[in-house]
Amino acid sequence: MAREFEGRTALVTGASKNMGRAIALSFAERGGNVGIVVKSSREEAEKVAEEARAFGVKAAVATGDIGIYADCERMVGEVGGTLGPIDTLVNNAALRPREAFMDITVEKWNTIISSNLSSVFYLSRLVLPGMAERGFGRIISIGGPDGVRGMALRAHNVTAKSGLIGLTKAMAVEFGDKGVTANVVVPGVMNTVHDNKEDYPEIHRIIAALPEYHKRSEIAVPRPGESQEVADAVMFFASKKAGYMTSQTLYVAGGLFGLP
Repeated sequence: MAREFEGRTALVTGASKNMGRAIALSFAERGGNVGIVVKSSREEAEKVAEEARAFGVKAAVATGDIGIYADCERMVGEVGGTLGPIDTLVNNAALRPREAFMDITVEKWNTIISSNLSSVFYLSRLVLPGMAERGFGRIISIGGPDGVRGMALRAHNVTAKSGLIGLTKAMAVEFGDKGVTANVVVPGVMNTVHDNKEDYPEIHRIIAALPEYHKRSEIAVPRPGESQEVADAVMFFASKKAGYMTSQTLYVAGGLFGLP
């Protein structure tokens, strides 16, 4: 595979498994250095870093809470200090609890908004000045269908993910003349492993029902998506080929429920 990202550095949040891991390794396979940011699963993250280094690139692991600005500042400093200036930011990590609207506490609301939306502002604010100064940058965020369609039991995440699209559009407009693009990739029903065990029954029911959704024309491709398919979309947005694509929301969702 062509090493089109040679000399570049990406910071990927939530990169210890699933889509984050696929994104980090895809970037490394193309010759880019990778900063793997996780909250607590350092052992898993170090394994991904070793996999990345097998492609002949540098990789670094940083741990902390992306919902806390001071942690973001420290982690960006650690990754940049080890690997060099960050020119690609992939905001993948997010919390996705299921709670009835009236069961969402103020504390939980603030936690989800901080982790799923404010974190993108924090990290972008830290890397954008350098990107603008160098005349090149890519900010790619992973959204969700609930941020476009709305969904019961996830008011906090719906709010964060819809806000993510708005924030991306604002950054795209403000930094477009400085060589920086900002885009969102929205996965559909994914064949991934979730830490939230309570979601397993729901996810398995949805996956099992995909053929029926297909019959009702609610999804065009009646199967779950794979992490690599999302990673491939992210790689396109990260490439120089996508220099004229910004402020976009790309759905890697099999035509789920008529999105967008």
